[in-house]
Amino acid sequence: MKNEEFATAVGTALGATVRKGIRNQKGKVWMLLCAASFILYSLCFISCSAEDVTIEEYPDWQSRNNEAIEQWAVNGSYRKIRTYIQDETAASKNSDFIYVEVLETGDGETSPIATDTVRVAYRGRLLPSTTYKEGYVFDQTYLGDFDWKTMGVAPNATAASFMQGFSTAVQNMHIGDRWRVYIPYTLMYGSASSTSYPAYSNMIFDIALVDYWPSGETRPTFRARMR
Repeated sequence: MKNEEFATAVGTALGATVRKGIRNQKGKVWMLLCAASFILYSLCFISCSAEDVTIEEYPDWQSRNNEAIEQWAVNGSYRKIRTYIQDETAASKNSDFIYVEVLETGDGETSPIATDTVRVAYRGRLLPSTTYKEGYVFDQTYLGDFDWKTMGVAPNATAASFMQGFSTAVQNMHIGDRWRVYIPYTLMYGSASSTSYPAYSNMIFDIALVDYWPSGETRPTFRARMR
């Protein structure tokens, strides 16, 4: 029976009971009992209705992420960089590239190679979804607005140790660069998912290259300045 039909049946039964109760000496008691029963039913009805309402956070997610890649590819303001593991002469598709929006340009003149150790600050988010209109932030090394003086950095790692799309970006940056990098899911986690992101998630990173150095060298431990 549908909720509306059930509610009508209960209301009719309660009305009949109340009318009978009024005609006998215990009418007031019957009215109180009926009123209490109606309140309990109403609360149950509201609770069940609320449980029936579900919000899908990532509707049509794979298709939406595929569409985003095609939109990035035709955006003339983005720098387009092929994944570093693919030969420049190989046939390619739009998902073989990362797309870069330059936020700041540093003073560095060279870029790290795969075996160099890099020091980076970053914030990663997904495409906008039902609840997260700016995209869910799934990982970050700093809070609030980016500031070179107060940011935190990721643990030191080689440039090639990150996911393919992230590594491609880092190996094309100079010290002091800060980029917003749009990375297709094929160059990140693909069809894999976690509690932080669903399958087929493109990822958008704000990355700052703080420093890098060759294998065998070391740098002092990074300490962010306090405001």
